Amino acid sequence: MRAMNIANDKNRDAQIVFDAEVKARSTQWVLPDGKERMNVKILKSTVNLEEDALLDKYGELTDVAEALIKSDPEVDMEVIGKILHRTHKLYVDKDNEIAYSINLYQVIHNPDGTEKERHDLNKVPANINVELPLKWTNKTFQKKEAIRRFVFSRKYQLRHINGVTFDFLYNMAKQLQESNMMVLIGAGKKGNEPILLTRGGEPYRGFLEGRIQEDKYSLILHLTDIELKPLEDEVK
Repeated sequence: MRAMNIANDKNRDAQIVFDAEVKARSTQWVLPDGKERMNVKILKSTVNLEEDALLDKYGELTDVAEALIKSDPEVDMEVIGKILHRTHKLYVDKDNEIAYSINLYQVIHNPDGTEKERHDLNKVPANINVELPLKWTNKTFQKKEAIRRFVFSRKYQLRHINGVTFDFLYNMAKQLQESNMMVLIGAGKKGNEPILLTRGGEPYRGFLEGRIQEDKYSLILHLTDIELKPLEDEVK
């Protein structure tokens, strides 16, 4: 579980933890003989067999085509089709050499494909467990409105770490259930900044949903980066 610093509508904050609730599948896929299905990774090709490598080796496309007809240099029967077990993700440069230091950017494009802006993802730290807590805003939405207006791509369950934080989260969940509302929360002094779960991660808007049942509670943080708008607004 990961830690989070969050405040309620009275600006009283507490450190709690959160995690993603993963549910086991109720169905199981099996093969015709009844054995359990197993996913495997198979090697499709290697760098030295790709088109750019062949062009560097033979020169022109016509020469590459002639080589393909005569000797099939794009096929290596010793490696193609091998089953991969443990793999690691590596970044390489334009010469296919391993890059040991990289900079990641988020690039936002205009509708015509031109670049609108870019952000350096490496230097934007997470903001969920810092001195300034995630804050409630004055923006609330009926649940029916929220699920039709926003695309929620992630959700996490907030959990207490002691008796004090149990009461803290329980009261938040109770307030949201009684009002049948979801409240927008955010980072920063005014709570109007996006939520960053990890350093260099995607920015999200967060919505809290609360439910209670007797002495039990469920407080769920829904995250979204997509807002659906009516077609007539786009036309205007």
